[in-house]
Amino acid sequence: MKAVAVLGALLAVACQVSSSSRVTQSDLKPAALYPWRHRSAGPQVRVKRDWIIPPIRVSENSKQVPEDLVQIKSDKIFTGEVIYMLEGPGVDQDPKGLFEIDEKTGWIKSKMPLDREKHKSFKLKAFALSPSGERLESPTTIEIYVLDQNDHRPEFTQKEFVGTIPEFSVPGTSVMQVTAIDSDDPMTENAALSYFIVGQESIPPHSINKTMFGINNKTGVIYTRDVGLDRDVVQSFKLTLQVADMSGMGLTSTGRAIIHISDINNHAPKFHPTMYNMNAMENKNIAELGRVNATDKDQKGGDNWKIKYTIVNPSGHFAIRTDPVSNQGIISVAKPLDYESQAEYRLIVKAENEVRLKSPYKQIHSATVTVRVMNENEAPVFYKNPIKVTVAESIVPGTVLVSDIAHDPDNSKLRFEIIQDPESWLAINHATGQITARRSFNIRSPHVRNNIYSAIVKVIDQDADGISATATLEVNLWETNDYPPVLIPLSGTVCSDQDRDKLGLLLSAVDEDMSPQADPFTFYIADQNVAANWTIITLNETHAVLHPLIDIEKGEFSIPVVVSDSGSPSLSSNALVNVTVCSCDSFGDCKSYTAAVFGTKMGISFIALMIIMGCIALLLFLIVLAVAVNGCTRQNIRKGGGLLVGVSDDDIRDNVFHYDEQGGGEEDEDAFNIDFLRNPRDMVPAPASFFPQNCSLPRGKQPLRKDAPHNLPSPTYPRKPPGDPTDIEDFINVGLDAADNDPNVPPYDTALIYDYEGDGSVAGSLSSIASMGSDDDQDYDYLNDWGPRFKKLANMYDPHALFINHASCS
Repeated sequence: MKAVAVLGALLAVACQVSSSSRVTQSDLKPAALYPWRHRSAGPQVRVKRDWIIPPIRVSENSKQVPEDLVQIKSDKIFTGEVIYMLEGPGVDQDPKGLFEIDEKTGWIKSKMPLDREKHKSFKLKAFALSPSGERLESPTTIEIYVLDQNDHRPEFTQKEFVGTIPEFSVPGTSVMQVTAIDSDDPMTENAALSYFIVGQESIPPHSINKTMFGINNKTGVIYTRDVGLDRDVVQSFKLTLQVADMSGMGLTSTGRAIIHISDINNHAPKFHPTMYNMNAMENKNIAELGRVNATDKDQKGGDNWKIKYTIVNPSGHFAIRTDPVSNQGIISVAKPLDYESQAEYRLIVKAENEVRLKSPYKQIHSATVTVRVMNENEAPVFYKNPIKVTVAESIVPGTVLVSDIAHDPDNSKLRFEIIQDPESWLAINHATGQITARRSFNIRSPHVRNNIYSAIVKVIDQDADGISATATLEVNLWETNDYPPVLIPLSGTVCSDQDRDKLGLLLSAVDEDMSPQADPFTFYIADQNVAANWTIITLNETHAVLHPLIDIEKGEFSIPVVVSDSGSPSLSSNALVNVTVCSCDSFGDCKSYTAAVFGTKMGISFIALMIIMGCIALLLFLIVLAVAVNGCTRQNIRKGGGLLVGVSDDDIRDNVFHYDEQGGGEEDEDAFNIDFLRNPRDMVPAPASFFPQNCSLPRGKQPLRKDAPHNLPSPTYPRKPPGDPTDIEDFINVGLDAADNDPNVPPYDTALIYDYEGDGSVAGSLSSIASMGSDDDQDYDYLNDWGPRFKKLANMYDPHALFINHASCS
């Protein structure tokens, strides 16, 4: 159950009950209202309908603050204290601090003046609470309306209004509408506006003194009041406006309006003067021959001011256009004049506006222009440029190509020349200009493009200081049949292992002529006897197939073929086509050479081929046999077999290449001498013949032998065996004996001095090539088991055998 109580000087209370009850006059002004009051009827509690209270109305800008607005009371039976609270916009919501309530008495008050233009109304909620915060009643809604005051002046929406009206407009013609706004309540007189014109000023000043415009005070529409708006007299008006609220009785503001008088086409252009004389040189295009002048009194630069000029009697030689700045007419020569044809022209030029003239003012003005043509000595003129001629390329020399090609307007004497003729095919008569063919043309010349040969002809006026003119001569050449076709290919292969309908050799032809003197080609066999076995089938305009009619045996055949072109007259050529019939592989090639000659009437017989191949095989056998015999004579065959069956005739040292360079390791550049000691009991010095030529033999200051005289010649070491030694042992023993008896070598039990060949080499010892391990790791006893022939070889690998220092080799 809700109710709203409103208290104040302007409070109006209305109570709405059931249809059978009414509110008495004494209920309208209670000291305090009880919005939560209810009554009981009978044994049941019947809820009475809510109180309908109009909103509280508070005037804006009130100076009586704080101001009591309304007091609310709760009639609920409660022994304790009642606390009243208020919430909503203006209290605890934005804008805060406008209203408050006395929590004990229930009075609602305004705390500061209100502004209707910011907040037109407020809707608040009132609560009745117990001291413990328990709601004693349901919330009650209180509405507060802010009453408007005329505290704002009306304002025009623009600082300056601009409008336009055509000149000579009739009275009542609408010009424009001005508007204003008022921030006060539009539902009150505070915002009821009225418009007024309080001043008028003409531009130029004082050109019109009467009032020319009025305004509708309700709508703000400005209109014309009088006649006489002539733009030639006045160009614009400046009006002073006023707007007032309270229907013109309240606050006021002023504004300004500018009204321009627009031009209408009420003036026709007029020529000043109307007669013009001009001179024009013949044979020239003249952009500006002269000007004609017409004036228009309408607004300069406007559409009504622009003039369009027209030549009434055009001859095609003259044109006229308008200068957009000066509005003058510019006459030009569009087509060159000829004094000999016409010496004078008389033109009628009219002037009118681009915009249609208003009916009462329609007029068209014209002027006369006389043009005199000035004569000059003219250059010769070709009748046509380019001069086009069509002839056959095989034209007979001396044939006339063209004549009468130029003339002189002044009937002067002319001279003709050809100044450009790349192939020198043309000749010209210098007096008449007749052009003839000096020799036949060639359509395949690089100077012929698209079958057209171009030359340049020049004509000179001999009476006018050499004035000349040039023209291009275009000779269009058409092809003639000059070359016969050439057959291709002249040889080919026909696979005999294919079906007969698939056999054949593709033929074509090449013709240096061009169409239509070339293809289509015609192919046929010239020999009737051959034609009984072969035929030619045409595929298209340029190709045909040479095809056998019977089963042809393998071999080679020569087919006489004739090919002719389609020229007029037709030319042909003969050729022999060599055809090889053979078995073919998957690529269409003959499998072997013999396949092309088996069983042919014109080829090599099979028996002759076999004889030739046998002779070749016999010759190869004899060459191999001779090489083998020659190799056998260079070897010494041992009588009984063994490990070594012979010795080469060449010296062992001859098989060792000699290198001129010796030295230390790759990283050593200093050579120092060290002593390489050998155990005299275990080592036997090897003869010099056992050292390769590129090995470093003992050198330097060696010990001398005391058992032999010095500087005696050394014995001869065996280079070749004196006889046929049966074993390598004899050869070695001879060498050892010679070394022992050589007075120029150190004794076998002497320490030999070798040159130091450097250290730091990244390469290992050459002795590592012989074995991956030391000699102590090797067991050579098995050589003794191979018989007496390997006994000496076993002794060589014995620890007490011959030792050669491989490290001394470079």
